[in-house]
Amino acid sequence: MEYRLRRTLPSDRVAIIMPVDHGLIFDRIAGLETPSSPFPAWADKDVTGFMMTPGQVRQTEKFFARHPHLTRVLTIDTYYDYRELDGTGSHGLITSVEEAVRLGVDAVKMLFPWNMSKKERVEMCTRVGKVIAACDRWDIPLVLEPVIMGAPRTEEVVVEEEKVARIAYDLGAHIIKIAFPGEERTRRLVEELKVPLVIAGGPLAGAPGETIEAVAGTIRAGARGVIVGRNIWQREPGPAGEVLAEIARLTRATRFDD
Repeated sequence: MEYRLRRTLPSDRVAIIMPVDHGLIFDRIAGLETPSSPFPAWADKDVTGFMMTPGQVRQTEKFFARHPHLTRVLTIDTYYDYRELDGTGSHGLITSVEEAVRLGVDAVKMLFPWNMSKKERVEMCTRVGKVIAACDRWDIPLVLEPVIMGAPRTEEVVVEEEKVARIAYDLGAHIIKIAFPGEERTRRLVEELKVPLVIAGGPLAGAPGETIEAVAGTIRAGARGVIVGRNIWQREPGPAGEVLAEIARLTRATRFDD
């Protein structure tokens, strides 16, 4: 467990994990039309790893064998918005923790959506608990992502996700991934929960400087990693490279006493 945790979240810097698992929910998304394309494009740009689907993991085994310094976080579930289809949330696992270990990845990642009925919340917590037990049995960390799916980033949503992060802690999450709630709230979560926190960048939004400042606030608050995808690979190549280079500079200025 400690070996995989330190590969996923190194001690000598803040991790930059690039998520490219969006096809599980968004199908064919701009910038990710070819699911295997981000790896050669960004592997040498100072990212520390990627958040991937089972299909991507299987298709890129040779590539990652040639780039062993890069970590792989496997997404093991999928979710569809509760407001669609029959009006209820649909969440389920797409692979197992045992299969993730067989594939040789460093961590697994799972959504923890909360805008659902109380019955579905109990079922969700039960499912997460079973996954965490399997992760402990196989010594592989779970990145758990509290999220209010499809909701605008209002003050109420930010407060609610902060509360759900506490539930993620109590369920036993090894790493908690959350959308940036602001520097002060991030610092409070880091100090109170004492579980590694990684901050998600979310959809492409704002000027490059806004993305960089959000990452700077994340690092100042004590987060162990930044999850930056669409704010990089959905920009034009020139600005995208500049943003990532500045983020990399910021992440290399911090070390942790592990």
